[in-house]
Amino acid sequence: MVTEHARTALELLRDSSQFKWYVIPLLLLVVYVYATEVERRNWNVLFAGIALWGMDVFNEIWNSLVFHATGRAPVWGATGPTAYQLLIGLNVEICLMFAVMGVAAAKMLPPKQTRILGLPNRPVLIAANSAAAVGVEILLNRAGVLTWDWSWWHASVPYLIFLIGYVPFFVACFWVYDLPTVRAKVLAVGAILGVDALALVVFGALGWL
Repeated sequence: MVTEHARTALELLRDSSQFKWYVIPLLLLVVYVYATEVERRNWNVLFAGIALWGMDVFNEIWNSLVFHATGRAPVWGATGPTAYQLLIGLNVEICLMFAVMGVAAAKMLPPKQTRILGLPNRPVLIAANSAAAVGVEILLNRAGVLTWDWSWWHASVPYLIFLIGYVPFFVACFWVYDLPTVRAKVLAVGAILGVDALALVVFGALGWL
């Protein structure tokens, strides 16, 4: 049986009557962020940001597939007011936020050899950023705009949210940032986005999203 939260998200799903004009300036701000990195030829940050965004799209696709397979609920659902609901757990505001998150995280990266509390900085920052993101999700859940209907994905057991929900995002972001050549970055990001595009086309055509 479909949960109440899932039903609420479904009512919003791709309903164009929900459109709000504020999404246009938000989109332009995201474009500005990336245009600035292109202007500076800061390819490390540019492709790192796209990599994190691509990983989020991948997560949102399998989250939708969980709902399709179970007929009960996605792992997480987005039920708050939105300008447009793209997938059951993803609205346009979340999508644009993740587009900037990777850029922000990459811009704060110190040189790879820098250590934090005697530890390599990449694993420390992956853990710290992921933990901070989980903390924000818990607040959004308490506000009632991000819903969880499975006992194993919940504020009281945040381990999977941490390990599956965010660690892969920052691993991909920092890995792409550290790749030695622009060509390697393009290939890595192309692979991530290619998988996303294929999944969206195939599962979208099947009506599973």
